[in-house]
Amino acid sequence: MIIENQLFKIGNFNFKLHHLLVIGILILSFSISLMLRSQVLDYGTELYEFDPFFNFRATEFLVNNGLLEYFDWHDVLSWYPNGRDISATSQTMLHLTAATTYQIFAGQMELYNFTILFPGIIGALTAIIIFALVRVVGGTTAGLIASLLFAISAPILVRGFMGWFKSEPLGLFYGLLGLYLFLSGIKSDNKKISISKLIGGGIFLAFGLASWGGTQFFIIPIGIFILILPFLRKDFRFLIWSIPVFVTSLLLTTAVFERPGMEFVLGIGGFCLIIPTIFLVICSFIQKFNNSKNQTRNYLILLVGIILISSSILIINIENHFLPSPSFRYLNAINPFLTTTNPLVDSVSEHATTTIHESFFMHSILMIFAGLGAWIIFNKLKSKPSQIFPKHLVAFWIIFNKLKSKPSEDFPRDLMIFTLILGLTGVYVGSAFVRLELFTSISVIFLSSIGLSIITKEVFNYKKQLHSIQNNIIKVSYVGGILILMILPLIFPASNWVSILDTPATILNGGSGYKVVTNDWKESLEWIKLNTPPDSVILSWWDYGYWITTVSERTTVVDNATIDSKQIQKVAKILVSSPDEAWNMLQETGSDYVVIFVAGQKFQTTDENLLYLLEGGGDESKKMWFMKIAGVPIEKYLHSDGFSGTDYFWNETLLGKMIPFSLVAYTHPNNQIFPTYVPGFIGIYTNDIKYPEDGNGPLKLVYASSSFTEQKPGVMIGVFVYEVNKNYISSQNLSDSKTFE
Repeated sequence: MIIENQLFKIGNFNFKLHHLLVIGILILSFSISLMLRSQVLDYGTELYEFDPFFNFRATEFLVNNGLLEYFDWHDVLSWYPNGRDISATSQTMLHLTAATTYQIFAGQMELYNFTILFPGIIGALTAIIIFALVRVVGGTTAGLIASLLFAISAPILVRGFMGWFKSEPLGLFYGLLGLYLFLSGIKSDNKKISISKLIGGGIFLAFGLASWGGTQFFIIPIGIFILILPFLRKDFRFLIWSIPVFVTSLLLTTAVFERPGMEFVLGIGGFCLIIPTIFLVICSFIQKFNNSKNQTRNYLILLVGIILISSSILIINIENHFLPSPSFRYLNAINPFLTTTNPLVDSVSEHATTTIHESFFMHSILMIFAGLGAWIIFNKLKSKPSQIFPKHLVAFWIIFNKLKSKPSEDFPRDLMIFTLILGLTGVYVGSAFVRLELFTSISVIFLSSIGLSIITKEVFNYKKQLHSIQNNIIKVSYVGGILILMILPLIFPASNWVSILDTPATILNGGSGYKVVTNDWKESLEWIKLNTPPDSVILSWWDYGYWITTVSERTTVVDNATIDSKQIQKVAKILVSSPDEAWNMLQETGSDYVVIFVAGQKFQTTDENLLYLLEGGGDESKKMWFMKIAGVPIEKYLHSDGFSGTDYFWNETLLGKMIPFSLVAYTHPNNQIFPTYVPGFIGIYTNDIKYPEDGNGPLKLVYASSSFTEQKPGVMIGVFVYEVNKNYISSQNLSDSKTFE
């Protein structure tokens, strides 16, 4: 049902009541998305996680020093002693966009606060972009539904809220905008408008690639779509220039940036665009010079030949590497069954394989909408499906049956097939690891919104043998049911799509498993800044590197960029080596201080002493990964549960000695206590500083954060700063000295 009442006229444009409704729903989508993304601000206005601190620092450098200095910036505060070439190893478009918008819109706002708000606002604006994109494919109703679904989608929200000043929000914004301009351009009948959209689409998609490497996902469905265009459309005079214009615009713009740059253009990414474009051009010549009825057969023969040749080239490339190959993360997205033997990759939580439980939690409402659409279509169509489709694919059946009918303005055949391609590839790629679930969400949003729009039109146009009052009851009931289904995952269960964002910023709880707000990390970083020499080199696990360089303004050995895996492995070896061996390696790295983080809970006994339970998400919980990355036998350091440290770990490793606690017993929830390890029991600890500030060991504890020093029960977010004792004489050096004498 379309509301046609004209409200006013601007030039040749008639502003009608349904335009007001569209604007209202888009404002609602933007507002809902913004409110959900703002929940983390209830705990404090801070950047979230680790990478945003580097991105803030890089943006600050750009604002203060200008574009030329930024692209010439070799950062000496990171990856000591080699440093880091920032523009060649960063998402430069994120920094450029944030710096530009800050200078235009921020006014008197501090840059730090602006970068906190930036991802939330960009993410909410993307709800409007996806409206325009889906509208091109499935019409206005589908676009509005997609906008609302995008606003509440859990996988998208958890990677684009306030403080998440990382690459995903802007990468999605530019990527979806570029995709919209591409599809709109090949749909347009006006050549002047079409060419401007295609050029713009290539430019903005390239901006997306320079903002986030994950945007390369869109290259897969676009490449496949270009390959099948000759089978879908006969307007080769248009396609022969429009597709090359888009691809050329995309590749030229991408080549301007150092990352992904020419490595993408001359690598697998460019290969996936150039080959389909060549195929389309050849098909156009076949169509022009061969008017036989077997053109489709000729296209198929050519396509099979190209696929075989391309596959052979890719297989040969595995051995010879004449084409730049993507990193393992991107290869794993293409082949979800690919496994890695690199524990550093496995240790990153966002690289974990998506479970069925996680997938259902993040997409259940979209599956329901697709199921409702299928139910309505099943009753409308004469033929019935031969089998029950999986929930992810219900909307595919709707679209396939829609394709059987005559194409309409709302449902162009080629764009509907693009939706199928996007849906299949999105679900496939999202199965690789959790971070890519947002592409599954986008794909399912496409399918669900189109399916739901079909249902809506059927309901509002259904008048057969019913009184007007009955029609109104059906319509009101339908709208109410849809609203209930849309609201349900926002309030149920206890861990729902809203509460998933109800968490403090990482720097306020150290990324621990405790939902608390403390100043331990902020105070510790400030202490380092004020109490260590400016040229100090700090060694810590790579998680905390960006915090130390950005907040403390000190040089770090490793950080979250994970540029040099061998250097990260060396840090892991230092932590799990004997104190003497570790001290010698610390000298080799030039480290002046070592920082560790321990999380746990404090309990007061009847005699007012404090006992501790560890395993709260600090280095005490990450030690298994340190050992795997260092390549040492885990069973020597950990008991069979994979968490509890053996006597060797506590007494013979640097990390065990740095953690200022000693094991006193093991306990079970039924209050049983054992002096030695029993499977299923957890350790009880008492505080024990093994390397005091006035000691003569390899390290000296010069700072401990307040939640450790305060003698009261509660959560402990313990940050410990150790100074490397340059005058320490290891047992090996002492033995050599005696031998020399």
